[in-house]
Amino acid sequence: MAQDIEISTLDLRYEGYRMRNNAQEARLLASMADRGIEEPLEGVDTPEGRILLNGFKRQRCARKLKIEIVPYTSLGQDVAMGIMGLLRTSNNKALGILEQAGFIDELKTIHKMSVAEIAEELSRSKSWVSMRLGLIGEMTEGVRKKIFSGAFPVYPYMYTLRQFMRMSSTGKADIEQFVEALSGKKLSVRQIEQLAHGYFQGPESFREEIRKGNIALPLQWINQVPDDTEGCNEFERVVLRDLEIVQKYMQRVMGKSADQRLKSRAFHAQAHLLTAGILSRARAFHDTVRKLHDRSAQA
Repeated sequence: MAQDIEISTLDLRYEGYRMRNNAQEARLLASMADRGIEEPLEGVDTPEGRILLNGFKRQRCARKLKIEIVPYTSLGQDVAMGIMGLLRTSNNKALGILEQAGFIDELKTIHKMSVAEIAEELSRSKSWVSMRLGLIGEMTEGVRKKIFSGAFPVYPYMYTLRQFMRMSSTGKADIEQFVEALSGKKLSVRQIEQLAHGYFQGPESFREEIRKGNIALPLQWINQVPDDTEGCNEFERVVLRDLEIVQKYMQRVMGKSADQRLKSRAFHAQAHLLTAGILSRARAFHDTVRKLHDRSAQA
C-alpha cells in the first residue's frame, strides 16, 4: 500500500542501475507538472533507510518541480528480495535488458546468490540469467556509465559494437575508446553504425580522427561513398561485391576460430588443409589488396 514520504529520505544508490532518457524525462516532467505523480515510487525499507529501486525519473522530476512529498510503496525490508520483486515484474515496469543485467549482477556479486538460485527465484532458466550476466560482464565501467547515463545509445552498442567484440583483434579497451569518443555527440544510430564499421574495419587514419574527437571528417569520408553502385560498370560491381564478401568472412573467421567448440579430429584435419591453402596465398593477397587500396585513394 502506498504512503506519502519526504523525498529527501530516499537513498539513491541504485540510480546508476537505471537508464536515463532525456526525451522521456522531459515528457514526464510536463505530465507531472499538470497532473502530479500518478504512480508511487518503489524501494525497500532497510535499517539504513529507504533505498529507491524504481522511480528515479519521477524522483528527479519531483525535485525540479519542488515537490517535497511523494507517494511510495515498500517492496520489503531486504534489498535482494526487493530487487527480485522488481525483476519479476520487469515487463510491466519496462526494465530494459541491460537494467535487468545490472541488477542480476548485483544479486550475484554483492548478495552472493548463485545463477541457479537467481533463476529459481525468478522462475527463469539458468541460460536466461547467464546471458544477462554475460552482457554486463562484457562492459567496462566506462562503457557502462556512458550507456546508462544516456550519453551513448543502447541500440548500436547491443547490435553493432558487440559484433566487433567477437573479433579476436577487438578488445574491451577498443570498444571503450570508441564509445568515449562518440558519447554526447548526438549522432544518429545510422551514423554511429557507419563510424563503427570504419573504426573497426577501416584504416588507422580513420580511427585516429575519431580518437581525436574529429567526428566531422570521418562522417564526410563516409558521405562521399554512394549508397549504391550506380555509375560502376558490371565488372566493377562484381569486384565490389567480392570485396564485401571477403571483409564479411574475414570477420566471421576471426571471431569463430578460437571457439572451444572446434575440437573434433575431422574438423581439424580439414581445417589444417584449408588454412594451409589460405596462408600460402596470404602475402600475395595482402600485396594485391594494398595496391588496390593505394590506387583507389589516388583516383
